[in-house]
Amino acid sequence: MVPRLAILEEKMKEAEDVVTRGEKFSGCPPRGSSCTDVIAFFVVLPLVLVLKMSLPDVKVERMEKFFLVTFVGAIVWIGVFSFFTVWFATTIGDVFGIPPAVMGLTFLAAGTSIPDLLTSVIVARAGEGDMAVSSSIGSNIFDVLVGLPLPWLAFCLIKGETVKVGADSLFLSILILFVMLASVIGTVAINKWRMTKCLGGVMFVLYAIFVAQDLGRTYGYLPNPKF
Repeated sequence: MVPRLAILEEKMKEAEDVVTRGEKFSGCPPRGSSCTDVIAFFVVLPLVLVLKMSLPDVKVERMEKFFLVTFVGAIVWIGVFSFFTVWFATTIGDVFGIPPAVMGLTFLAAGTSIPDLLTSVIVARAGEGDMAVSSSIGSNIFDVLVGLPLPWLAFCLIKGETVKVGADSLFLSILILFVMLASVIGTVAINKWRMTKCLGGVMFVLYAIFVAQDLGRTYGYLPNPKF
């Protein structure tokens, strides 16, 4: 039996060959696709068409000189998609009576972490466990040290005002995050710095505990002291 990783690498090589040859996007599912693959294809088809029509495909040799346009355009589209994602999540939360904080903690957090999850799984199966872990840590550090300060800086420069950063029991939330971080590091150390099934199970339990206590404090089931 051919290992799954070998099958994945073979499919990625085939896709790379198609791109290298510069074949046009047909708008139809690939031959031999399963029912699930066909559904997934049509779900992402609108996004693919929008990007195909608005950005030069620099993987085609004659379009390589427009790489800067594609780079800037991709960032702009990420901003547009992010705006609508937050808008839709907030609207859905309002319909079902879910606070924005809860939507951000669960659905938005999971949605923005899926790309990290997929890349980490791919490199972990390739035997690059260090790369998988460092990618997850690096992306979160980038979010905190660049993703948050950059919009604040832009607001200050444009509006000429300061940004007030604060929330109910902010200190307690930060303290809980430090406790969770210590728990994660401690769990990894106990597992002798190896990625095992036991480690994965413990991580799921820690995440469930974190979400449960946050939801409990948000809905008033747990005390939410303010410092």
